[in-house]
Parts: sequence; structure tokens; C-alpha cells
Amino acid sequence: MAKKEDKGGVNYRILNRKLHRWGSVAVALPFLIVLVTGLLLQVKKQVTWVQPAEQKTAHRAPSVSMERLLEVAKSVPQAGVKGWSDIDRFDVRPGKGLVKVITNSRWEMQVDAETGELLQTAYRRSDLIETLHDGSWFHDAVKLYVFLPAAIIVLGLWGTGLYLFVLPYLTRRRREMNVR
Repeated sequence: MAKKEDKGGVNYRILNRKLHRWGSVAVALPFLIVLVTGLLLQVKKQVTWVQPAEQKTAHRAPSVSMERLLEVAKSVPQAGVKGWSDIDRFDVRPGKGLVKVITNSRWEMQVDAETGELLQTAYRRSDLIETLHDGSWFHDAVKLYVFLPAAIIVLGLWGTGLYLFVLPYLTRRRREMNVR
């Protein structure tokens, strides 16, 4: 039989189990946040609560002016757009003939890329979910000093978990080899 522990040595099986157990406790909350938000991000195109469905138009050539896009954004009261500083970004989709106007308040207006007609207005949660997913919603320091170490620990848990899974098979194999 294999030695369980050398004199004054470390029992690696017990150490591995302790590391696995305490590592899982250390990453429980950050990993839960990453897991839940990751699941939501996986289905963002299918679940309109996360991200509004994209409209399509017959037009393909984006020719709407920037001024018209700002005018459309200002016309949506819930978006709270008063000027350019309230606009986060534009997402131009020539293949679908639309421009998404995304505001700092997380409202999305989908505008026909040629006519400038407002096609749809909806609240967009995917950006918020992404910042929760990477930890930056809490603070950049949390992203770097909590979520990054949690990811490294989860990688270690993956390794120790595989070891714990394979261990009984290795033990059985050693016993069979010693019997012969």
C-alpha cells in the first residue's frame, strides 16, 4: 500500500481537499455573480428583457445625419437626452438598415439608417449586466482585486476537482497492481 504521509511530511490528499473546500468558500459570491450574469449574457439576443430585439428595415445604406440621430434621441422623454454628452455611443448595423442610439441612461433608440424614423425604444440592461459580470460595476479595484483572484481560484478549483475525481480510480488501480 502507498504511504499516506511521510514523516514530518504533508498529506497532499488532505491538503488538496482543504484547498478545494476553502477556495470554493472564498469565491462563492463573485463566482455566483459571474455565473448568473454570464447566463443572462448568453441569451441576450433571445431575451428582450436583457437587450432589445433588433429591428430590420428595407434600407441598407446608412445616410441619416448625426443631427437627426440626436433629434430622435431628444424626442424620447424617458431617455433624458438633452445634448451630445447624454449619448454613450452609436451602433450602426448596415445589414439591418438601422442605427442604435445608446444613451448614458441605458436607453436604446433604434433608428432607420436612411430615413431617420424612430423604429423602437427600449431600456437596455445588457451593458449593466456586463459591468456586473466583470466586476467593474462595483469599482475598478473590485474588478482587479476580487474578480480576477476569484477567477484564478476557480481555475485552481477546476484542477483540484479533477484530481479529486480521478483519485479513487488511481487508488483502485494501485491496489490492483499491488495485489498481483
